[in-house]
Amino acid sequence: MVNLGFLAVNIIVNIIVISPFLWISGRALVGKEKAKFSDAVLIVMLGTILGALLGVSFHRFMVPIVQLILWLALVKHFFDCGWLQALAISILAVVIFALVVITLGIIGFSLIIYL
Repeated sequence: MVNLGFLAVNIIVNIIVISPFLWISGRALVGKEKAKFSDAVLIVMLGTILGALLGVSFHRFMVPIVQLILWLALVKHFFDCGWLQALAISILAVVIFALVVITLGIIGFSLIIYL
């Protein structure tokens, strides 16, 4: 059973957090004509909803594999690219996200030490 309240909060948080990084990496790899911010929001929204539904439907071991294929298929469809380019966009989005989180962590840690 899917908790609809949790799913709604998860969708909103995912859109706020993931969409910008997915959009930036998509623009970097496929160009601004193919990678629109609205497409990134749709990818995240559909990926979160379908991932939750598939998580209930599949065996626990299969869920991450099915969700990975689902997210790559969404990136491939909305950003009009191939499977390898969808994988590259996804990996780049994770790298950009990690760099931003690390940078913000260092800045925050530096501010705490300074104060």
